[in-house]
Amino acid sequence: MSRKITIEPVTRVEGHGKVTIHIDHEGKVTQTRLHIVEFRGFERFVQGRPYWEAPVLVQRLCGICPVSHHLAAAKALDVIVGAGTGDGLTPTGEKMRRLMHYGQFFQSHVLHFFHLVSPDLLFGVDGDPAIRNIIGVAMKHKDLAVQGVMMRKFGQEVIKVTAGKKIHGTGAIPGGINKNLSIEERDFLLKGDDPLNAEKMVEWAQGALDFFKGYHKANKDFIDNFSRFPSSSMSLVREDGALDIYHGLLRAVDADGKKILNDIDCQDYLKYVGEEVKNWSYMKFPYLLALGETNGWYRVGPLARLNTCDFIPSPLAQKEFEIFKAYTNGKPNDMCMHYHWARLIETLHAAEMIRELLNDSDLQGDDLVTKGTKQKEGVGLLEAPRGTLFHHYRINDDDQIEMANLIVSTTNNNIPMNNAVNYVATREMTGNHEITEGMMNAVEVAIRAYDPCLSCATHAMGKMPLEIKLYDENDNLISKKFK
Repeated sequence: MSRKITIEPVTRVEGHGKVTIHIDHEGKVTQTRLHIVEFRGFERFVQGRPYWEAPVLVQRLCGICPVSHHLAAAKALDVIVGAGTGDGLTPTGEKMRRLMHYGQFFQSHVLHFFHLVSPDLLFGVDGDPAIRNIIGVAMKHKDLAVQGVMMRKFGQEVIKVTAGKKIHGTGAIPGGINKNLSIEERDFLLKGDDPLNAEKMVEWAQGALDFFKGYHKANKDFIDNFSRFPSSSMSLVREDGALDIYHGLLRAVDADGKKILNDIDCQDYLKYVGEEVKNWSYMKFPYLLALGETNGWYRVGPLARLNTCDFIPSPLAQKEFEIFKAYTNGKPNDMCMHYHWARLIETLHAAEMIRELLNDSDLQGDDLVTKGTKQKEGVGLLEAPRGTLFHHYRINDDDQIEMANLIVSTTNNNIPMNNAVNYVATREMTGNHEITEGMMNAVEVAIRAYDPCLSCATHAMGKMPLEIKLYDENDNLISKKFK
């Protein structure tokens, strides 16, 4: 008897999605799919709106990473108002935006690791689901839970003083910013009451990284082999090859580390990146045009960024980057659970950069906005916590947006996430007549490694139970269970 297993919704991720797994009468997994079941439509919502509204409008895509959309839209509009493609802002404008973005990275990475991932590490993939959650972490590992909460609070405070408020701020405008950083705001973050200060955040970020490395050492087979497969990687890099999450050139390397996109200008992304559509998901499937739809897919996000960059421009994170690269002898890393390792290295880097920027007197400057000759079209790219984020706008003669194209970070990881689901489901479920809760959580663990923002949504409310349905070979429902 063939079976169809449905995991809906996928839990401990942002947004709504489901997984379907088909198993034939011999117990072999024959098909797996990660379905994105919501349609958002922001590319059409913004059409007809004045272009200067875009940075505020599009951040409503997400309550977890609104700063990423806010800044990507602002960067695209910088081009439209003639302020350049990243290097044309005033020092105060660029550094305030960078501080905002590092605050976003810090709080988002901390939220993911401590709240969404740590339950699987601390209690096991097949642990009791009653405690395998953030409440269980708070009860059994209070110090770790408090640390996660306080670190995220600090990141949110950085966003507040740069964007105006913690969620859906207004700090970035076309051509620059609308506020600088006051001395009082700077001192609050630099010298605040313990532990809410930049120095403590660097210490705690290093501690979180050391915790994961210790866990990895004790659980090497699980972390290394849970899900792994070769892929290309893509991210922005600085002109000198450094990791740069705010601005840079677009680089992609193949599974052997060979460059397949050699540091291209982001304004030209359409010459290199295409999007495929499939009838079973609302999320598109991006690929590199030169390699085609079948072979052109790639990873983005923390693991991909550390696969593509040459170094990290902060001392503590660079030291950890060297250890990370040595683990694979300098070759691109294809181990999905190493996303968490890479993510924590980036968390340390963000903490270091926040501390550095807070000591920069340019943040108290009064020259906030740059403008030049207006253009009709602009592209803004940056590295969101989850990966490379594309915002592309074209305006008409009435200053209204007439075209918008957004390639969200998680969209870039669509095929890798589907491959991870297939990898784990095939290993866990092939030959098993009883599909356990632990097996299904293993599939979710593979998805969670990518920290997906499945819908970039803020409207989900209430309980989100996991519903498991079992179908016979004629697609008739024979069993249904909730957890």
